[in-house]
Amino acid sequence: MNTLTKPDAQNSASEQTRSVLDVIDLTIRYGTKPAIQRVSLSIPQHRITAIIGPSGCGKSTLLRAFNRMNDFIPNVGMEGRILYMGSDVYTREVDPVEVRRRIGMVFQKPNPFPKSILQNVAWGPSINGFTGNLEDRVEQSLRRAALWEEVSDRLHESALALSGGQQQRLCIARALAMEPDVILMDEPCSALDPVSTARIEDLMFELKERYTIVIVTHNMQQAARVSNLTAFLENGSLVEFGETDQVFTRPRNQRTEEYVTGRFG
Repeated sequence: MNTLTKPDAQNSASEQTRSVLDVIDLTIRYGTKPAIQRVSLSIPQHRITAIIGPSGCGKSTLLRAFNRMNDFIPNVGMEGRILYMGSDVYTREVDPVEVRRRIGMVFQKPNPFPKSILQNVAWGPSINGFTGNLEDRVEQSLRRAALWEEVSDRLHESALALSGGQQQRLCIARALAMEPDVILMDEPCSALDPVSTARIEDLMFELKERYTIVIVTHNMQQAARVSNLTAFLENGSLVEFGETDQVFTRPRNQRTEEYVTGRFG
């Protein structure tokens, strides 16, 4: 198995522009129908990149490609390359489980296991051979997900008893427990109330100091608030990619302007 290179944990100004994920001429098809067409872009370290676009434009397909989640979908074909720290994650020598450990995923709807809060967070490290102090790892992950103070006295209670916002932060803690380098978030706030959404957005700002975040969102205001860079997709093609302020206030493409101003989508 190829060894995937782990990014340096330091967070210097130069490293903030270092590319963690590189998409090169990527096309993804469901059967014969293309969902992503010849997309190329680079995701920099320790920044939040938003992927926006109308429904069915390929946002989630692109996001899932980063950690090989599309492998679980029948009849998916792919051309092009995705590099993580310079290593092609789709070569036969690379273990997809290792890819998903390095590049974690948080889904649209909170999906805690029907187990205790502690077991939810401890599950990933425990089945992957973690030999350190598991309770310390759980506490550290819950603290990083801004949930520890709310649940520290009920770790053995069911995770399903938590509110929707708490469940989503628990799922983030569960991803963090695997010590990933990149966190993928697929519409993480779409099922949450405004207060819970604000807490998740605040959490993203804190997490980007340590992790690289890629978020898919339908919410233009959210993309403008939380992201450093924005990629706009339409019909599976990358229309525009750049600094979020530029994309939203000085778009280079007329279709981008029409989308971010609400004229379609």
